[in-house]
Amino acid sequence: MARILLVEDDATVRETVAAYLTRAGHEVEAVADGEAGVEAFTRTPADLVLLDLMLPGLGGFEVTRRLRSMRRDLPLVMVTARGQEHERVQGLQHGADDYVTKPFSLRELELRVRSVLRRTSAAPPEVTGVLRDGDVEIDLGARSATRAGRPLQLTSRELDLLAWFVQHPGVVWSRDQLIREVWGWEVGDASTVTVHVRRVREKVEADPGSPARLVTVFGRGYRWDQAPLDGATAPDSASAPDNPTGGAGGA
Repeated sequence: MARILLVEDDATVRETVAAYLTRAGHEVEAVADGEAGVEAFTRTPADLVLLDLMLPGLGGFEVTRRLRSMRRDLPLVMVTARGQEHERVQGLQHGADDYVTKPFSLRELELRVRSVLRRTSAAPPEVTGVLRDGDVEIDLGARSATRAGRPLQLTSRELDLLAWFVQHPGVVWSRDQLIREVWGWEVGDASTVTVHVRRVREKVEADPGSPARLVTVFGRGYRWDQAPLDGATAPDSASAPDNPTGGAGGA
């Protein structure tokens, strides 16, 4: 069971979703606007926030910013209107772990919530150890990462994605493969991967606009190139520009 904070201004949607998630075994606190959502989280922190973007008064993006300032790794699922791709991308850029589009099935919503909770929960005892590649270090047990000794401000999903790449250097992964392996979904929106790759690059690359580690392979996907040894020449990445037109690449 998880404690879920639902921020939704539509009374019918709010009551229906709250009732369904409660029957699924969760403890749900439902509020009608952004200010109430921030107040509720301040009073009693939640395990996950389900947040509508189109809220009266304090909007969803500002609510996200305030909640993230209180808990950086807070699992957060955004709800957007169908067809508003720019809102979905903005939501992911603001740090959402996932999103659902209206209208949605309650079963789909519950599965998305379960997936995010599973991926963002504390690592089990067997998932421990430290991954190192060049100046990047990931502590799997502590769910934290550093670059050149400085903490990286990664969401849980960004940490999962970075760890996956570091664990599989030199392998090209399509966005569909990453959706399955990192997100745990059989089907997902490729823009979810695109945005998360971009955000990880911003945090681990010396020049995110010309990545040397997390590179795009035109028409195929993404690859993590290990840091060259001191004095060695970095291998030819055979990577594409940052906006390839191939179906599997792009970020």
